[in-house]
Amino acid sequence: MIQIFENTQLLTEAAAALFVDTAKKAIAERGKFTVALTGGSSPIALHKLLASAAYRDLIDWQKVFVFWGDERWVPFEDERSNTTMAFETLLNHVPIPKEQIYAMYSETATAEEYAVQYEATIKAVVGEDGAFDLILLGMGDDGHTASLFPHTAVLNEEKKWVDAYYLEPQSMYRITLTAPLINKAKNIAVLTFGEKKTNALYEVLEGARNVQEYPSQLLAPTNGTLVFLTDKVAASRLTTSK
Repeated sequence: MIQIFENTQLLTEAAAALFVDTAKKAIAERGKFTVALTGGSSPIALHKLLASAAYRDLIDWQKVFVFWGDERWVPFEDERSNTTMAFETLLNHVPIPKEQIYAMYSETATAEEYAVQYEATIKAVVGEDGAFDLILLGMGDDGHTASLFPHTAVLNEEKKWVDAYYLEPQSMYRITLTAPLINKAKNIAVLTFGEKKTNALYEVLEGARNVQEYPSQLLAPTNGTLVFLTDKVAASRLTTSK
């Protein structure tokens, strides 16, 4: 499913509504809301909106459990840290218990070791089925999502829920949820907007299937919903936007 908005403000409001509604439903049904946040710049406006007075009190943050979809394996003080960005824009501004925030980085383990630990934590907190209530994702202008980059071995992963590997073009380790786990989620929302995403969005949604070239094509929930939230600019090549 794709939802196309006139501008990023309307897109952000829709994403916030989805976040709030999904949280309320999960808490009402099971007493907790499990979410995996996305990194990069895409979610910053969403985070700030959720932390604002108009939205902050709509969610029982005491019952929210926060994970990440992927992370650059850098210290928290590094400006590239998705974790630090999320704290600065959202988590420091809402009353969520710190022990319910599961950073995707450790100072005492290697990336590969921590991937194993992180998977165990997901099983303990989210459940043995691994079904997050909501996974938020972005999409790069190369069609990657999370840290599922084109032509990387992680795209072929079938068993691990979390993986870590060295990404040569960026000269750094990345840790990421894998496609098999992401597709277990009850709700997956991809935030993508702007001119740089136009071609990738077209290829992912309407182009020939080539997951090695456009890894976002791997998104196919087994028993949940997938929605792309995009603006008119990014969607300009899609036949559905005509």
